Amino acid sequence: MDETPPPPNVDASALSEIAKGVFVVGDRRVPLAPNIGIVLGDDSALVIDTGMGPANGAKVLEIAKDLAGSRPVTLTLTHFHPEHGFGAQVFKGAARIIYNEAQRDELTRKGEAFLGMFRTFGPAIAAALEGTTIVEPDEVYSGPNATIDLGGRSVELRAAGKAHTLGDQTVHVPDCGVVFMGDLVEERMFPIFPWFPPHEVDIDAANWARVLKTLEAEAPRVVVPGHGALGGAEIVRTVRDYMIDLGRRVKSRRDKQEDADAIVAALGSELRSEHPDWSQPEWVDFAIRYFAATGAAPS
Repeated sequence: MDETPPPPNVDASALSEIAKGVFVVGDRRVPLAPNIGIVLGDDSALVIDTGMGPANGAKVLEIAKDLAGSRPVTLTLTHFHPEHGFGAQVFKGAARIIYNEAQRDELTRKGEAFLGMFRTFGPAIAAALEGTTIVEPDEVYSGPNATIDLGGRSVELRAAGKAHTLGDQTVHVPDCGVVFMGDLVEERMFPIFPWFPPHEVDIDAANWARVLKTLEAEAPRVVVPGHGALGGAEIVRTVRDYMIDLGRRVKSRRDKQEDADAIVAALGSELRSEHPDWSQPEWVDFAIRYFAATGAAPS
């Protein structure tokens, strides 16, 4: 991580309507500030992700309530990581909170450790997390999907299985072709591989690539990445192509008995130079080490 990242503030002025009744609070490419979704139906509203910490969560809840009016609010998360879901405490009692089972379990097991880790990322991050508490969802669904009826509009929650985390979830608004991808997809940013052995190793790039292949084939009209600018299926394809290419290149060197340090030294700068306009280059080495350690080769 950058040693002195800026405050990961949710910017209410970045609110835009991307389809009828579907809104995004854009991240403005601020590190650790995610794209946040709000979907309105006739009877209720759905919020997708909260930003980091209670102050950001309160800001998102206020935006949602302004848009929803008297309609009740439901919150869901794309995954448990702090910048996406550690503002959920302000929604407790003010909204219905629903996660998939794996996401709930991962939050319960890892939430406090991630809270402690993120607090070391600099004073601005620590300040954003001041007063953060981990809260349980009100509802959990098991199985691959769940449908939320907002009134005149249904939203599908899909549990992706182990990919970027154990509990990744995509959120689909079928009537307008919008999908919220969380950190399964970033735009002009190196994919986030949280590979921190021995403590954090819950990544499955092969399944991650399969999920992206399925999503790309559905040709969504608007893809909302976890971070970066909105786009179409092409940003899903870009991430998948990068992961497949990286996996193959690492495997080729691994098959020649090169160790992880040698592979990082050979490929790290090469990959960064191939994508000079992509941000968060620190994630390149983590991804290389993941593929070197596991021998995974997504297709």
